[in-house]
Amino acid sequence: TGFLALCSQNLPDVEIIDGTDNFNTVLWTGNGSDGRSITGVGFDPDFVWIKSRNLTTSHLLNDTIRGANKSLFSEGTTAETADNGGGYLSAFVTDGFSVTSGGSGDDAVNDSSDTYVAWNWLAGTAFSNDASATSVGDTDSEGQVNTKAGFAIIKWTSGGSSVVAHGLGKKPDFIIIKSRDGTENWLVGNSATGFANRTKLNTNDAEGSSSAFSGGVTTTTFTENIAASSYDKIGYLFANTEGYCKAGSYTGNGNNDGPFVFTGFRPAFILVKDTSVANGWRIADNKRPAAFNVINESLSPSSAATASTSNGDRIDFLSNGFKCRSSAGQYNDNNSVYIYLAFAEQPFKFSNAR
Repeated sequence: TGFLALCSQNLPDVEIIDGTDNFNTVLWTGNGSDGRSITGVGFDPDFVWIKSRNLTTSHLLNDTIRGANKSLFSEGTTAETADNGGGYLSAFVTDGFSVTSGGSGDDAVNDSSDTYVAWNWLAGTAFSNDASATSVGDTDSEGQVNTKAGFAIIKWTSGGSSVVAHGLGKKPDFIIIKSRDGTENWLVGNSATGFANRTKLNTNDAEGSSSAFSGGVTTTTFTENIAASSYDKIGYLFANTEGYCKAGSYTGNGNNDGPFVFTGFRPAFILVKDTSVANGWRIADNKRPAAFNVINESLSPSSAATASTSNGDRIDFLSNGFKCRSSAGQYNDNNSVYIYLAFAEQPFKFSNAR
């Protein structure tokens, strides 16, 4: 008496039923026209990450906090660039964004007949913290925060170690930070392997110990230490949110029947890195190459290369997680520890297998 049948429809409700309200992937084929609007995101995005699938071009990371036309490039240490020569995001528009050619063409965003992908996140609510007035952190910060989805875009200015307020109301589990006007590495910290360590988004390097996040991560602040000089900086912060966002880790078994990784939802996107050895980062999503398993197209944030479709990039998206389908090191090197960041298409309670 008082118990329910063991079935997915009797799982507890989650706050986010449709993950595409907060994250979505869009694909397009270039037509070479300036000011072209790329729509179909499903919301007005605040963080847009663009990459050509079939051309060797930079990853363009853009957000509404820094403003349109200001690009950062995940595969290198280059400082923020306005009006990128290979094309750039020129405006944030309703349901998407616009792209325009740069001084040397539009290969990066809209070259005729070439293919592109953009990953889009909703941040939403404005956030500002005057550290001297609130006594939260020791550095002023501002940005946009989506507390429901556990996502924040935060900017600040500092040199050396700074304690920065983030506004999430809970501890972030995955943090990506970059100096905007300096040539420092992109530094990534995560809760699964510990914030005493770091990986670099722009390299294949294995995880190493670091003071980058040495002051700790709390429900109100995080500590960063990425540059001794005073730089403008940007951070993308993600907190585990049931049924929508999961940052975690798993250990590879080096077998085509690879490990199953439980996320609690059907993934729409995963970012994966081998922390044990120098293997590149990988991004897979639910739109490439088609909406069925096996997924075998990935892009690497640490490389400007075209999309890979090698056997090592084989992975399944399941109703409640993902499963590696290759023995290769991209996702499943034997005994390697991998970190991942995943976002949902739908939570397990409402999802079907692909």
